[in-house]
Amino acid sequence: MTNRFPIRIAPLNVPFDRRRQTTAVFLWLIALPVTVAFFFFVCTAPFFWPLVIAYILFLLFDYAPENGGRRFEFARKSVFWKWFADYFPIKLVKTADLDPSKNYVFGFHPHGIICLSAWANFATEANDFSKLFPGITIYLLTLLKNFNIPFYRDFLLAQGLASVSKESAEHIFAHGPGHSIVIVVGGTVESLSARPGIYDLTLLKRLGFVKLAINNGASLVPVFSFGENDIWEQFANEKGSRLWRVQDKVKQLSGWTIPLIHGRGLFNYDFGLLPHRRSIVTVIGKPIDVERDPNPSQEKVLEVQKKYINGLYQIWNEYKDVYAKNRKRELTLIE
Repeated sequence: MTNRFPIRIAPLNVPFDRRRQTTAVFLWLIALPVTVAFFFFVCTAPFFWPLVIAYILFLLFDYAPENGGRRFEFARKSVFWKWFADYFPIKLVKTADLDPSKNYVFGFHPHGIICLSAWANFATEANDFSKLFPGITIYLLTLLKNFNIPFYRDFLLAQGLASVSKESAEHIFAHGPGHSIVIVVGGTVESLSARPGIYDLTLLKRLGFVKLAINNGASLVPVFSFGENDIWEQFANEKGSRLWRVQDKVKQLSGWTIPLIHGRGLFNYDFGLLPHRRSIVTVIGKPIDVERDPNPSQEKVLEVQKKYINGLYQIWNEYKDVYAKNRKRELTLIE
């Protein structure tokens, strides 16, 4: 009888470069569980207890996540990230120059399952962001709770990540011109809508990043990552379904979403949790200048948001037939 669901096994003669790329992505994916496991391991060994106590005390007084992070350029520029980006591959497209005498708020879309291209383009120099935009120092912002995970937090900080709070962003802007932030606007809730060919964005009610830009006179820059939603398949979880209700409840209780996904494996192409090798192209749009106002009206915020959305649709309309040929429907703002 013919097997209706064959699993394609990777051949033994896969080129070394491709094996290296796969290994880079695999190591990145397991960084969180490995660091957590290592912390618990050292906690069980009395020999390490003095170091563990010292580290915990350090964490209690370390405010780096709220103060712009603790980036190390050698970590961001590691060749490891080139291998990581080449796996898909992930590309970065520039549509306009950015004035280094200004600050910027980059709005990244879509969230995807885990913002993989946001990491490659803004937490590393895999695609030479600093060369494309000289004078712009970029910080990818994430939830503060990610910095509560021992050892993993230090990995995030080294790559230039910081907390996505208002205080953190304003501290970064206070460093001076050119210091800019990337906010994944849709948040983790948007990951539940991430599936191949679908680009449903959680944006209409997201006004915080717009207010932040206005409060600080920072220009807004729309960023759209074509293919971000294509690299994993997700089990059906339409809004209102039993699975969606469970996932929504988990998010309410923990702040985390748990998409049920599947991709490929280390040694096969059809089953596993590794993302598929599918191209991702991140397009950085034209900046939208914003006049500084410490206390903007709701009308002002909505006016600026409208300009931002128009900028996002400009990227979509210009590049969708090039980088989103497999789309199942047009870009949609769901809430």
